Amino acid sequence: MLVALDIDGTLMTYDGEISADLRGVVAELRHAGAHLVLATGRSVHATVPVAHELGLTDGWAVSSNGAVTLRLDPGAETGYEVTDRITFDPGPALRLMHAELPDAHFAVEDLDSGFRMNKLFPTGELSGHHEVVDLEDLWSEHVTRLVVRSPDHTSTDFHDLVHRMGLDEVTYAVGWTAWMDIAPKGVTKASALEVVRRRLGVEPARTVAIGDGSNDLQMIDWAARGVAMGHAPQPVREVADEVTGTIDDDGALDVLRSLLR
Repeated sequence: MLVALDIDGTLMTYDGEISADLRGVVAELRHAGAHLVLATGRSVHATVPVAHELGLTDGWAVSSNGAVTLRLDPGAETGYEVTDRITFDPGPALRLMHAELPDAHFAVEDLDSGFRMNKLFPTGELSGHHEVVDLEDLWSEHVTRLVVRSPDHTSTDFHDLVHRMGLDEVTYAVGWTAWMDIAPKGVTKASALEVVRRRLGVEPARTVAIGDGSNDLQMIDWAARGVAMGHAPQPVREVADEVTGTIDDDGALDVLRSLLR
């Protein structure tokens, strides 16, 4: 069985806590032979510590909303090996977005360290090392992810903007606030998980996914048993096979326990 797990808002509370009960059931599932794969919008450097916190020191993980896949390896110097890295030219999307949102925050992901950005993001919103650079430097090379943040706008404003602009050459996911992750075209958590599934030899019918955000929609739809957290947006809940409790209820715990039964 392959069990794909979002992190923030699914396994981890917004205060950065993972319950002891959830840690325990993860260990039981691993002992039973299940492949637990973290699938997150987090960068690699913010994914690996959570994997280790859960006792996942080997196996697979998907970072950057599918643009980066890594094999966890306790024998590696960093604790992991990047097996797949999909990049794109952020220039066209960045120039379009900047013309529409000249006061927005823009950042591109540096795989192992952090982010380069045109100005500092609100505290705590991006992990790793932050380097402020000229806007032109952000499109100087291909990247795995472009982040757009406009604190003065809503997520609805972002959806309307994207619809009007027609960003056809990239994949995007809008967050709870006016936050957008832009990735290479066709790249999602689901596309990366399908590659992992084939490598592991797991049958499609033996796949489970749990998530709570718009960037989890394709992953939940991909899984044979797709589960949305109770606080997930309506479009995510609608595509799911079932809806569990919220993060405050530790909703993922009930689903994982059901897999043991």
